[in-house]
Amino acid sequence: MVEQRLDTTFHALADPTRRGMLATLALGEKSIGELAEPFAMSFAGAAKHVKVLEGAGLVARRKVGRNQLCRLNAGPLAEADKWLRQWEQFWNFRLDRLASLIEEQKP
Repeated sequence: MVEQRLDTTFHALADPTRRGMLATLALGEKSIGELAEPFAMSFAGAAKHVKVLEGAGLVARRKVGRNQLCRLNAGPLAEADKWLRQWEQFWNFRLDRLASLIEEQKP
């Protein structure tokens, strides 16, 4: 289950437009039209991106009158960060060991 959520999160983050939308939402709630503006895309195009982000749990959407407002849900990002940090520790340990070996080889 966790692996599937990570797959969905990383799939959503794989697109630069969606990452840009998340950065915009980090500043506060925005309409889909406002999210579309910086990318010069149609409402329909932006809505498709929002749907992917919503499916990953990264965005919550609510309707106010005729507007669909979106807000960031950072929970899945925290889960992805936790997963990435385990690999950071793995590689830091390996690189520290390599640095030690190189240092030992110096005359």
